[in-house]
Amino acid sequence: MSVSSKVLPMRTEEDLMIVRQTVKAWMIEQEFSLLEQTKLVTAISEIGRNALVYGGGGSALLEQLLENCRVGIRVTIEDQGPGIADIEQALQDAYSTGNGLGFGLSGAKRLVMDFDICSKPGQGTRIKMTVWN
Repeated sequence: MSVSSKVLPMRTEEDLMIVRQTVKAWMIEQEFSLLEQTKLVTAISEIGRNALVYGGGGSALLEQLLENCRVGIRVTIEDQGPGIADIEQALQDAYSTGNGLGFGLSGAKRLVMDFDICSKPGQGTRIKMTVWN
């Protein structure tokens, strides 16, 4: 269950920096380890940059969660870009439609505990990433 949430724009690199800083501050408040903070902030950087570069920007929904006496942080990054035609292929290491190395999506998925992606060509992409303490 979400106990607090915040929606932030993701249209510029500065917006992405604010999302990362906000999540890091929440994680410090909830006493997440430095390793878990680093992993989620890195995943946000990868997915956020994809939203900026390929999706033309979008938004980030940040949620503090409480479920069965454990706390979590969920970040949902959404864009209205061209979408991903083949999600399974896009999640494979070294697959890239741009000039990148192709480890952004697959790497972000490995860095978080729960990862959910929804995308359709012409309708944008929504990625939810959750970590639990």
